[in-house]
Amino acid sequence: MGAGSVGCFLGGALQAAGAEVHFVGRPRVLGALRAHGLTLTDLDGRRQKLTAERLRLHEAPPPALARDPRPVLALLCVKSGATAEAAAALGAALPAGTLLLSMQNGVGNAATAQAAAPGLTVLPGMVPFNIAELAPGHWHRGTAGQLAAQDHPLLRAWQPAFAAAGLPLALHADLRPLQWGKLLLNLNNPVNALSGLPLRAQLLDRGYRRVLAALQAEALAVLRAAGVRPAKVGPVAPALQPWVLRLPTPLFRRLAARTLRIDGEARSSMADDLALGRPTEIDALCGAVVRLAEACGAAAPLNRRMLQLLSEPRPPRLTAAELWARLHRP
Repeated sequence: MGAGSVGCFLGGALQAAGAEVHFVGRPRVLGALRAHGLTLTDLDGRRQKLTAERLRLHEAPPPALARDPRPVLALLCVKSGATAEAAAALGAALPAGTLLLSMQNGVGNAATAQAAAPGLTVLPGMVPFNIAELAPGHWHRGTAGQLAAQDHPLLRAWQPAFAAAGLPLALHADLRPLQWGKLLLNLNNPVNALSGLPLRAQLLDRGYRRVLAALQAEALAVLRAAGVRPAKVGPVAPALQPWVLRLPTPLFRRLAARTLRIDGEARSSMADDLALGRPTEIDALCGAVVRLAEACGAAAPLNRRMLQLLSEPRPPRLTAAELWARLHRP
């Protein structure tokens, strides 16, 4: 549900491995899939092609799934702002108890989906890698990482399907620390979007890294005040991330070699949203930090200003110095 970057890549990989997959998406993406089929590539050499006639494409959840006796797993891959609407549509179309796995950014989407679809079993999940649309119908994974989700007996039965698709799924008793760990990394999404640069080029610019370090340091202080311990998602522990980001670029290259294992095609999904004039997920990222700060009596002025900046009708592209000044203005 939400055949975009994450939905097309996960769904395509699962179908290529033998699963029956239905893609529910917007006309723009569905039209590209009907015209070009679905191509998946990644930095490890994956290249898979599903022809258009093999794809099951829908603009709404197909009612036939409610009558299918086989178990259904729904992957919720819409942008955070569309969570309630999409979950309600799935709740109306799928049998009670159907497993709905939120593979979205942020920390609150599973709860939002559960409230909108109380008859479904909603679990939080996490996609740690970057996926970019290189051409119509062509989706590319440009960074590494392992899928994760909240443990549940119903979900364990689907682990072999994910493994067969080359996307092993790790299950955790409590996903919230991982979600916050991922959110810390995702604070780079607005920085990348405003830079106008590919991810690797942007991360090699010390000025943009300084902005990200400031956002992360502020978020870490808020998490400490709230008693939340974020888990390590990437190669660097959360507490050390701002320190590593502030290093001179030659040292950063050496210490963050695994972080920089990003091919030149990778960019944030928020950059794609800005380019297409779509609403971004800034409220699920910086907005989540701001709301947690308000709840525990802390302050998050930098994340609040980034939230405001990305909420403008047409956020501008900014140099690192311009972005730093915008976030630190009185």
